[in-house]
Amino acid sequence: MIKILPLDQISQITVFNYWQLNSIRIVSATPLFTMGKDSSICYTAHFDLVVIGGGSGGLACAKEASTLGKKVAIVDHVEPTVHGTTWGLGGTCVNVGCIPKKLMHQAALLGQSLQDARHYGWQLPSSSYEHSWETLRDGVRNYIKSLNWGYRVQLKNKKIDYLNGKGTFLSRHEIKVDLKSGNNYVIAVGGRPRIPNNIPGAREYAISSDDLFSLDKAPGKVLIIGAGYIALECAGFLSGIGCDTSIMARSICLRSFDQDMVSLITENMEEEGISFIRKSQPLRMSKTTGDKIEVEYENTETGLKSIGLYDNVMFAVGRDPTTASLNLNVANVKIHPESKKILAENEQTTCPNIYAIGDVLHGKPELTPVAIHAGRLLARRLCNVSSTQMDYAQIPTTIFTPLEYGCIGISEAKAEELYFKENIEVYHAFYLPLEYAITQRVCKQCYVKAVCLKSDNERIIGLHFLGPNAGEVIQGFATAMKCGVTYDQVVNTIGIHPTCAEEVVKLRISRSSGEDPTVTGC
Repeated sequence: MIKILPLDQISQITVFNYWQLNSIRIVSATPLFTMGKDSSICYTAHFDLVVIGGGSGGLACAKEASTLGKKVAIVDHVEPTVHGTTWGLGGTCVNVGCIPKKLMHQAALLGQSLQDARHYGWQLPSSSYEHSWETLRDGVRNYIKSLNWGYRVQLKNKKIDYLNGKGTFLSRHEIKVDLKSGNNYVIAVGGRPRIPNNIPGAREYAISSDDLFSLDKAPGKVLIIGAGYIALECAGFLSGIGCDTSIMARSICLRSFDQDMVSLITENMEEEGISFIRKSQPLRMSKTTGDKIEVEYENTETGLKSIGLYDNVMFAVGRDPTTASLNLNVANVKIHPESKKILAENEQTTCPNIYAIGDVLHGKPELTPVAIHAGRLLARRLCNVSSTQMDYAQIPTTIFTPLEYGCIGISEAKAEELYFKENIEVYHAFYLPLEYAITQRVCKQCYVKAVCLKSDNERIIGLHFLGPNAGEVIQGFATAMKCGVTYDQVVNTIGIHPTCAEEVVKLRISRSSGEDPTVTGC
């Protein structure tokens, strides 16, 4: 066990991601020889900043504070999933989130490119292709291990102490850390996937996204339960590498996103061969003699019950923050009664000297770049070199479904709710990427939409792009929107031709005009 104790007067403690003190004493019991169960040799160390959580936000905060001259330690731990899956330093994004997701999405895109290649003159040896899950899995795993190692090297180079253990509050000025041996106990900052306890067989037989990327064999026939972006993204790349994939959605998909775009996404996914079991929820799961997973489910409207057989069932029904083990009540840190996330304003919790960043914050985006930026800014404020606060407005993001969806700002429905329909103008267009022309690929869902506020010189308050490389397209426009770009400024920008991104600056048709928004040429 490690105990972190204040030596002098405490100025600040930061919870979940870090504790900030004028001076901290860590007393560590490290077994070096055997003289009974509790034998140890102790050492002491002093830190200006202790980070709990080795994910994107925690690492960014720790490295920034170290760069600014502070003595920093990271306390990091991960609980294995119910199936024993664990991983290395770097948090959810690196190990079981953004990075493996994007790499497997790329694998699916390459499969489509193989089909397209013949139309571009490539003489390929076979008309059918087989995908090796093991090769993909091992390639992704090896790349992630290189990132894990790189983070450890960065911490060493910045003289940040790394403590592989779980931190728990003893009081608002004291924590303990239980050390573990090996590399299997590294925390992912923020939250973990939720697998319901009230569905018989769910925890025994279903997996989460934490398990998906390291399965021993190809996933086979897969049922994904959930309607959020993790469900749709995983379904997309699994289908793209040849898995028979279904999505079970109790309600609407991608609830917080623009529903015009969502309808086009799901329509495209169905055309790509992904099945949607709509308005349904699972009742129970069991294993068959053939080692299949039998899922009984019911339609929430009709009550009709059905049964399906699958090789794998994955839950993607939300994530729970990893706050339970922190013992926050002793530090008077309040959490939201439903989400169990930490309540904070400008990252400051209900205890004046305790802060939090990243996915554990109630009401904030669960996005890696958000945690990274917030962590850096907070470190600078605590080191008294800046007063800049994190701006959570107009956060750009992309959903890596087979047809990618990038957006920044608010949806059309939210704009009408905030500013009234008569004060909103929408400019939109359906387009066909040039890459699809020779292949004669049928794709009616490539679409771009700009939501503008009439009373503010048609300032763009929502930009939505559905098509190839959506993240690359939206990133640049995100900067423009942070600067308050208007519709007139966008359409007076010269486009790069021929690209998909130029479809944004070519927007000329308003929804109010009633004209057909289909692009017919240059």
